[in-house]
Amino acid sequence: MKSVQLEATSRGEVRKKSALNTLRKEGRIPAVLYGGKENLNFHVDNMTFTKLITTPEVYFLDLNFGDKSIKAVIRDVQFHPVTDQPIHIDFMEVFEDKPVTIGVPVEFTGDSKGVLAGGKRREKLRKLVLRALPANLPETVSIDITEIKIGDSIKVKDIVLDNVECLDNENSVIIAVKTSRTAVADEDEEGEAAPATEETAEA
Repeated sequence: MKSVQLEATSRGEVRKKSALNTLRKEGRIPAVLYGGKENLNFHVDNMTFTKLITTPEVYFLDLNFGDKSIKAVIRDVQFHPVTDQPIHIDFMEVFEDKPVTIGVPVEFTGDSKGVLAGGKRREKLRKLVLRALPANLPETVSIDITEIKIGDSIKVKDIVLDNVECLDNENSVIIAVKTSRTAVADEDEEGEAAPATEETAEA
């Protein structure tokens, strides 16, 4: 998984709301880094961070404090209830020898046979929660849906990733193809049309 640099400015431990609000008015977001020998209080640029979290991509962040850089992941973001702007961020430090838990986007490839036959594609999970050493985490989970026919689905338990543990429920459906009134019946191996379902019979 790739890393993106994010400039960070250290700050003392500030608990007064007035001081934190002043930072926010200056276009900064207060943040805390957990997981190391001690927690670090700092702030980052609002505009830069907002661009990072509005993209579907997932990556490690190299927090650049000037004299040092610390690899981290976003653990939690608090948003303003009215403006929906980020107002506080929790980061977790990443170590090469310790597993990391992170949500990784799913990427679907291929043209489903079921969709080509008129079925409806239903994407249930757009991210999978993975746990692995940083070096083993993929940027995306690629799933080939070419062979999915009407009535078929791919579940979490069908995904196999080397040296990576998926923490989602193994029976959760990632993607499925449902029948529709416009669906045409698939032909079986002998070339005969498959029996129509109750829904397709009414089409």
